[in-house]
Amino acid sequence: MIDLDRDSDVWILRMEEGENRFNRRWLGAVNAALDRVEAAEGPAALVTTGERKFYTNGMDLDWLATVSAEADGFLAEVNRLFARLLGFPVATAAAVNGHAFGAGAVLAVAHDLVVMREDRGYWCLPEADLGFPITPAMFAVIAAKLPGRTAQEAILTGRRYGGLDAAAAGIVHQVASEDQVLARAVQLAAGLATKERRTLAEHKRMLYGQAIKTCGA
Repeated sequence: MIDLDRDSDVWILRMEEGENRFNRRWLGAVNAALDRVEAAEGPAALVTTGERKFYTNGMDLDWLATVSAEADGFLAEVNRLFARLLGFPVATAAAVNGHAFGAGAVLAVAHDLVVMREDRGYWCLPEADLGFPITPAMFAVIAAKLPGRTAQEAILTGRRYGGLDAAAAGIVHQVASEDQVLARAVQLAAGLATKERRTLAEHKRMLYGQAIKTCGA
């Protein structure tokens, strides 16, 4: 289930489907929630988070295996989700409560700010170990968001970064205890909720325009 509620000016999108793997139903629900946030008037910011052990564990490979004829189209839609978050017209923050792997790791860093649990959970691009390359869209997001040396290490080695290591490597902005990850992300997002939307979107276009284009938007 994808749940969307509001804490003053901050919309909180909770992914509550176990490992929160990307499939058609999950993607549709996330985009519908983003539609609501984008359509709302007045000051706003967005925070996304998962539940228990997982922020999101990336692609639902079991589901993809059953819809092979749709796979290319679905992956293009996932890429457009990355583009949408990169250029979203309100401030965004990921509250990474647990594991963020593969496409889920890319989703997290597509946000403006990332707060990660400090004691458990990993951020990881495991594709080098799984035997297939990351997509050009995933690479574009990583290259736009991460320091060059960190992107090189994460992509080539599949290293699993805990919260403190992820902060030191420039993957996440802050770390927090388990019971403070969401609250800290909401606090950071709230501080940006009054930014003028058109200006914010234009600044994001200048910062991430090439990555947004690569992702298909």
